[in-house]
Parts: sequence; C-alpha cells; structure tokens
Amino acid sequence: MDEILHSPQRELPRRRQRKGSAPIGGERAERLKEQFSNFMDIAGAQSKVLRRQGTRVYHRAWSAIAGKPKLAPLPFLAISAVVGLAAVVGTMYTPAYVVTVDGVDVGVVRDQAVFEQAEARVEARAAAILGHDYALDHTVTYSAALVDQDELTPSAELETYLFDQIGEVMKSYVLTVDGQFVGAASDRAALDQLLEDLAAPYVNENTISVDYTKNVHITREYVPSDVEQDVTNMMSALTANTNGQTTYEVQKGDTFMALAFDNDMTMAEMEALNPDVDVDRLYIGQILNIKEEIPFLGVETVDSLTYTEAIECPVREVEDDSMYQGESKVLDAGVPGEALITADVTYVNGVERERNVTSSTTVREATEKVIAVGTKERPTWYPTGNYIWPVYGSITSRFGYRYIFGSYSYHSGLDIAVPYGTSVKASDGGTVTFAGYKGSYGYLVIIDHGNGEQTYYGHNSSLLVSAGDKVYQGQVIAKAGSTGRSTGSHCHFEIRINGTSVNPSAYLN
Repeated sequence: MDEILHSPQRELPRRRQRKGSAPIGGERAERLKEQFSNFMDIAGAQSKVLRRQGTRVYHRAWSAIAGKPKLAPLPFLAISAVVGLAAVVGTMYTPAYVVTVDGVDVGVVRDQAVFEQAEARVEARAAAILGHDYALDHTVTYSAALVDQDELTPSAELETYLFDQIGEVMKSYVLTVDGQFVGAASDRAALDQLLEDLAAPYVNENTISVDYTKNVHITREYVPSDVEQDVTNMMSALTANTNGQTTYEVQKGDTFMALAFDNDMTMAEMEALNPDVDVDRLYIGQILNIKEEIPFLGVETVDSLTYTEAIECPVREVEDDSMYQGESKVLDAGVPGEALITADVTYVNGVERERNVTSSTTVREATEKVIAVGTKERPTWYPTGNYIWPVYGSITSRFGYRYIFGSYSYHSGLDIAVPYGTSVKASDGGTVTFAGYKGSYGYLVIIDHGNGEQTYYGHNSSLLVSAGDKVYQGQVIAKAGSTGRSTGSHCHFEIRINGTSVNPSAYLN
C-alpha cells in the first residue's frame, strides 16, 4: 500500500479502547514514504517532457494561424502538464483512505463506508455470539491517499482485526454434539483427546471402527471468553445420563413388579410406560417398555470377532403309542456340530446392538437326534401346561410382601374377591393330592400337575373333589368362601414349582 498526498485527518470518536498489532506497520509506512518520493520524482520528470511537447504543439499551432494565437503559451503548457500528470496518476493509482484505529493503521479502503460496514458486521456477529447488543468503542481517523489498486485491504482482514480486539470473545476450537455447544479449547488436541478418552473403555484389540451415536464436530470459531473450557466438566456433560426407553420380552416367571424393581423403576413409572398392559396378567413373549438410562453421547464400536458356534442336531421323530399325545422322549440325543464364525459385532457403550456374520465354516457336522412322540389319546384330566384363572374377580392382595393384620407378611399367592359360593375351577388338569381343612387356608384343594408343579385353592366354603381324583382343566372343584384366616369371601390361588411359590400373574392366561 503506497501512501500519497495525505489530506488533513478527520477524527471520528468511536467506542471502546483497542489493543493489538496493526495490519500495516512502521516498516511498511517507511516504504510508502519512499514510494511516494519516487513517484514525485517520476511525476516531475514527466511534467518536463509534457512541457516540451506542449511547446512544440504551441509553435505548430502559431504557424498554422499565421501569428494569431488563440491561447497564451504559459497557460497552455500548464494545462498540458496537469493533463499528463492526471493521466499518469489515474493509470497507476486510485484515491483511498488510510484507516487508523486508536492510533494504529489497520488498512486502506476505497471509501470510508467500507470500514463502517465492516464494523457493523463485527458488532452484529459479536452480539449474536454474546447474546446481547454489542457496540465497538474506539477512535477511528481517515487519511486521504493515492494507492495501488492491489494495496486496498479486504473487508475480511479488517473484520478479523476488529474481532481480535474484542475482549469478550475469543477464537477457539469448539466442540458441538448435534449442534449443541459442549465446550471450547485453545488447543484442538485437547478436544481430540477428550473424545478418545470417552471411547477408550469400549475399544479393544478386536475393534475395527469407532463412532458416536450423535453428530460430533470440532470447528474453529469465535465464542464468548467465559465459555466452558474445563475438559473434566466437558467429559461430565458428555457422559451425563438421560432417561430413555427400550423394550423387554416377558420370560417365564417374570412379574410386573419385579421387572420394575430390577430396572430401578417404581410401579407407577412402569405403568406409565405400559398404559395398555394388565399388570396382573403378563404372558410369555409379551413386549413391555422399560426405562433405560442413556448417556448424552454414546460410543458406537464395531468389533471383528471369530468364535465357534454349535450346529443343532437335525431331529427325527418316531411315533410311540405308549405315551400320550403331546409327550415326547429323547431316544438319541445326537452330537451337535461345530462351526467357525467370523462376525462384525456392533456395540453401543459396550452393549451389543447388531451382529453381522461375514463367514461361517463347518468344522464338524452334527449327528441326528431321535425323539419318540406319543400318539396315545390324552385323558381329559391330563395337564396342558397352561394355567387358566380359577375365578374372575378383583385382586385384593397380590403376590409378595403385604401389610395385613397389623404387620408385614409374605403372601404366597393371589387373593381374588368373588361372591360367596362362586364356582372354583381347576387351573389345569392333574391329580388332587389334598382336599380338606388346612389351618389358615381353611378348606383347601391341592392339585399336582406333574413336573413338580402344583396349584393351591384356599378359603373355600365347600369342596367338590377328594384326594386321588383326576380333574381336567376348568372342572369345578370347590365353592368360594371365607374359611381359615380370611376377612371376606375370596379364592386364595397359588402356583408352586418344586415346592417354591411363584407369582401366579406370570403364568395365568
């Protein structure tokens, strides 16, 4: 930038004290002065040439008009010199202004509006970053000059200088997750290390890729100077848990209450996630919604694993008329085969989400498994393996601990309130092993269903079966009452497996 022909300076009081180095410095100013001196020498020489050319033109014109000049020689020569000088200046230089901010030359602009517009953009951007109105506070002066075209300062350079003088903002490396600001650091390596540390617990010798469950970006930009820069706090923000939701398939023996407690949920929270589920009538294979704690940023890894997997034996069935229909017996268990599997397994925070088998090689073939299946017609009393409700009514006491008779006690079944004399039905077919009065149960019926499974029906008013009887599913075995330790007419129903009471709600259909 060549500084030429400075006019008297005009001061414009602005806002805010500035500090920092200037885009144009002392050495450059000296160069501009030297260039200005050279230009003046060239301009003087050019002026002499123009005067000589003007004199020749004048004499030719004098001869042409026969001694009747229309223009005096000196004015004519002066005009010629000015025109020539203007041509030189117009070709080599353009009018401009040197911009000085708080005594520091920061650039050269064609028009003062260029710098003022840059200021406005910086103020608007600073306001957006800080979240409140912001105005620059400095003193700006403009000095007229003639400069080369390529010496004009780009607006972006002016804006960068102004931004660097704002104490409330700084240029940093910024970490965002799905567009949400997490923190900033002056050194990008600190943020890269933070992300590596987040993923480290889930990376092992089999890991072939590491990614994140959300969009993670590190950018270089201006941010408020007081933003979070502590890496420890950033890690806490990335690993903070939020409540999410996942699904669970009901297994045999599950209860609504146990599932809630196992997942650190109250019954109310569990019911809120499953509004259409009857908590007393879960069934195997039913899908329930379960609360799940999910970190703000999850780590997704893919491991390449090689392992052996059993190959199931092919099954051949043979009929056996000595067994009832539905019964079976293994005659030859066979020997499972073995396969060598290679798979890419995807994990999120160490929990498997997907398994993609890339190759499978059979190491050993499986041998045949032979099973005998019964063909003999089943008697009506034979167990089906499924349980139906013995009566239908309101549940007045659930399985588990309860407060009754002034203290907490363990309740081994379900109490189902029904009118006095309601028919009580066998929940499944089997053999009656007890029918009589038994302490707090009152009049009780116990049915054995084989495989270590029994059902109990207590507090009856009367019994319709005797020990040794064979009963079928749905057969009326007693009339409901309130005998034994009871506060009202109801049926106390229990299911025991190998002598241990289980929650009937998990087995009833």
